[in-house]
Amino acid sequence: MEYQTQNVNKEILVRLTKLQSDIEYIKEHIVDIDTVLTIEEEEALEESLKELKEGKTISHKQLKKELGL
Repeated sequence: MEYQTQNVNKEILVRLTKLQSDIEYIKEHIVDIDTVLTIEEEEALEESLKELKEGKTISHKQLKKELGL
């Protein structure tokens, strides 16, 4: 029983170490969207979200259908 508990504990530590490594990688490579978009791009994004909320857009599927693709 003790041997099995030790194996489970080792497996937990291995998994936690992997998760910690993954989190560190994500933290190092995460991009803050505010620093990536220009003012013009941010304005265009806001406008497109507004149009989406107002129902002025169509789906990708619908666009392909309209274009005969």
